[in-house]
Amino acid sequence: MIDDDLKKLIESEPLALATIMPDGKPNVIGIAYVKVVKGNQLLISDNYMNQTVKDIKTNPNVALIVWDKEMNGYKLIGEAVYFSEGQWLDKAKSLSENKGILTKGAILVNLNKIIKSA
Repeated sequence: MIDDDLKKLIESEPLALATIMPDGKPNVIGIAYVKVVKGNQLLISDNYMNQTVKDIKTNPNVALIVWDKEMNGYKLIGEAVYFSEGQWLDKAKSLSENKGILTKGAILVNLNKIIKSA
């Protein structure tokens, strides 16, 4: 479960999001803003993604990494669902971070494993 300290870290620091391309090769991108929506669910806005969206639609398994300036961090593993309409897209569009930016979609990540770095 995401505790308050991890939530603060996730929502205040950039993250790396890794997916698996259809050819089996890895793909990783930087994410500036992620919101914890409930329990172990993360909401990521799709403002500029291309390959990552294709990857999630083909294989929902994702991993994220987040860390602070002291290099304390977490690996977050889960499954992602892409939404091009509906409540999750509406929520992503309503985020202050997306004001004035075209939000094409929303990614909801259901985390099933959280690993703290040593």
